[in-house]
Amino acid sequence: MKVLFVHQNFPGQYLHLARHLGATPGNEVAFITQRTDANLPGVHKFVYKPQREITPGVHHYLQETEAGVLNAQNVARVALSLKESGFVPDVMLAHNGWGELWYLKEVFPDTPLIGYFEFFYRLKGADVGFEPGPPLIFDTGPRLRTKNFGNLLALDAAEYGQCPTQWQKSLYPKEYQHKLHVVHEGIDTQIAAPNSAARFSIPGTDIELSLDDEVVTYVARNLEPYRGFPSFMRSLPAILSQRPKARVLIVGGDDTSYGPKLSTGQSFREQMLQELGNTLDLSRIHFLGKVPYSAFIRILQISTVHVYLTYPFVLSWSMLEAMSAGCIIVGSSTQPVQEVITDGENGLLVNIFSIGEIAQRVVDVLKDRKAFDYLRHNARQTILEKYDLQTICLPAQLELLKMASEKSE
Repeated sequence: MKVLFVHQNFPGQYLHLARHLGATPGNEVAFITQRTDANLPGVHKFVYKPQREITPGVHHYLQETEAGVLNAQNVARVALSLKESGFVPDVMLAHNGWGELWYLKEVFPDTPLIGYFEFFYRLKGADVGFEPGPPLIFDTGPRLRTKNFGNLLALDAAEYGQCPTQWQKSLYPKEYQHKLHVVHEGIDTQIAAPNSAARFSIPGTDIELSLDDEVVTYVARNLEPYRGFPSFMRSLPAILSQRPKARVLIVGGDDTSYGPKLSTGQSFREQMLQELGNTLDLSRIHFLGKVPYSAFIRILQISTVHVYLTYPFVLSWSMLEAMSAGCIIVGSSTQPVQEVITDGENGLLVNIFSIGEIAQRVVDVLKDRKAFDYLRHNARQTILEKYDLQTICLPAQLELLKMASEKSE
């Protein structure tokens, strides 16, 4: 089978599928991306760059759209070169987030296209307006409607779509949902697995932690409001005052992935440290930044309680990996989390904005971890039964590929 992948940040959500296809004899796998580093065996990478930056002063509604057009044009140019070289894929898979798939059908009109559809923006019922504050301004609605231009263009271009969760699929217009298949990328439960012998040494110290210690963990790509970072930080004074032996491990960068940046130029970490001042015992709070995956897994394996908070937005892999590693999750009672966690059955759910509730749930686990051990077992069972890479998700992805390629014949 000849397969073409497109994802700006190689390999993105296609890691497991591309690796599997590249390792299967007889397949020819091409991958168009902007990323110059990283490779996968058997996957031939082709790098593109936009021809130029977006036009200075272009209407702010249209900045993402123009960037998408520039990406799509250059992906199409690379695809044309592949076609001229004799490579015509049997199936194409592309993430719709940056416009890259918009013009693929102009190059390969007879090849089925499976788009990865992650999020459709809504004025109500999702991330916008979720945080308490002033009423939304009128401009928000038109801006969001225009922001969905790329979603709609991609939905029209693709014959099939992949969504990682039911809730994310539900955000898309009903008239397109028949195209969308809920197939998660999958969790490697052999790697993200409990390990009672795991140890983690805190960089720059002589401290080594294990499951015998009281460890509160928090992980996000970046430390920001969309992932509940301010609420988590505000809960720490109460947690640490009640549990004098507890340590807090925080994984994540200082950039902003979602939502606006602070007008002050500060990171949200800096803002929270300034706000909370001497109420925090910083000798027991360890900001680890972005860590290698092996370290991330060890951090989960020695966690006593793992806090995962999110706005109604894209569900993080890290929460599922934490469950697979046997963590006790204190999670936000928001739609993405509620699709996976039922309060009291395989985790504990809290109001993302209730500082007292977050602190109390964490302290409850730290006080009597054995009383909550059943949550560890049930959390891992959830991942094994619904999100396991080898038995559930990879077969479902391969079935979607098979369906798309067979229907095109």
